Amino acid sequence: MKIIIVGAGEVGFNIASRLASEYKQVTVIDTDETAIQRIHDNLDVQTIIASGSNPEVLIRADIKNTDILLAVTDSDEVNLVACFMTNMLSPGTKKLARLRNPDFEKYHEIFKTQSPFIDTVINPEIEVVNTIRRIIDVPGAIDAGSFVDQKVRYAGISVQKHSSLVNMKLVDLPSLFEGNRPIIAAIIRNNEAIVPRGNDIIKAGDLLYFVCESQYFYKTLKILGTSGPKVKNALIVGGGRIGERLARLLELDGIKTKIIESDINRCHYLSTHLEKTIVLHGDGSDQKLFLEENAGQNDAVICVTNDDETNILVSLLAKNMGVANTITRIGKSNYFPLLPTIGIEKVVSPRLSAVSSILQDVRKGKVLSDISIFCEKGEFIEALAIEESGITGKPLKKISFPKGALLVCIIRDDQITIPTGDSVIHGGDKIILFTVKEAVKKLEKLLTVKLGFF
Repeated sequence: MKIIIVGAGEVGFNIASRLASEYKQVTVIDTDETAIQRIHDNLDVQTIIASGSNPEVLIRADIKNTDILLAVTDSDEVNLVACFMTNMLSPGTKKLARLRNPDFEKYHEIFKTQSPFIDTVINPEIEVVNTIRRIIDVPGAIDAGSFVDQKVRYAGISVQKHSSLVNMKLVDLPSLFEGNRPIIAAIIRNNEAIVPRGNDIIKAGDLLYFVCESQYFYKTLKILGTSGPKVKNALIVGGGRIGERLARLLELDGIKTKIIESDINRCHYLSTHLEKTIVLHGDGSDQKLFLEENAGQNDAVICVTNDDETNILVSLLAKNMGVANTITRIGKSNYFPLLPTIGIEKVVSPRLSAVSSILQDVRKGKVLSDISIFCEKGEFIEALAIEESGITGKPLKKISFPKGALLVCIIRDDQITIPTGDSVIHGGDKIILFTVKEAVKKLEKLLTVKLGFF
């Protein structure tokens, strides 16, 4: 697969890194020589220092033989022109555009359905806000989400040292449930993703990702010892676009919301554009302000400034004041491995959200959604099983799944099945899989060609 990425910023760098690690042919175009040099020094991809919206540059990058164009610069206009030029030069190339300006938001669907020059619109900020909202709904979880129109849900939960799960074998976990057991899709331990087996033992400090039917979700959380009170009030630190979007969403859901913002002009804007949210001018890392506003009494504190260090500091301050549910926006990937050691567990990242949005369109097979978890150590893939693929027509125990990949559930005619070795996937079934990134290439083959091809 040949992919051109226009934009060598954080999103471009990280998606190029991810795709190059999967042995895809990647070319990155950007006018910023420093950003291109960073990619050239760290990744095995081709680079061009030029404008990706220039048709002659796209021709030089071999756009006519390119499967996908990803336009992910910080300029919406450049991204739109790059997609327009690509459609003119190579109509068969799939085109993805990153659009951040809120004024474009109401046109996203029109771009995708009525315009021939954009196939998918990416807005990491919207995805981050949706992720935060999902986590707020599950106070005891580190991460949470859903598949198949919310019929199936997943969550990542931290195993505390006093938990009854400590030292339990996974094979014994079903004994805690009266049928309708969840499936443990992954264990994150020492910053690595493990696809578990029945004899694996749960340890204190593990992050368990489980999947179950939505109707049993909260019951499963309770049985696993992870629950918390419903969030009724929240404090947002950072009144930028993410903070504003989140406040609007919380207002609609009846959650009492405050925003702390350091820019007085932005405060004036927010106070006139938000209906019920209380807007406070000040430094979110000011302990005196936190005390005056009784920040420790909030059910959730969400730190979404554009400064990672401020977000970390404020989250730690909130936790020290007794807030159990803190959510931290992080942009720099090198911080991720360090955060759990200092007590920062609930982390959201525009970069990771962008990667997940993009991977959905890059994956081979009929992929419906793709969700990266925990610093891209693994991903959930929701797909439609193809009749002629290697994953259909045989009992699972006779299918050679790649090491590091696991079939989580099968959905057929709205019937959800946690699979066993005797389960058989039919063409047209929706399936949910978990995979570590090292297994993705083999899993893609399994989803697209007959098993005999291996």
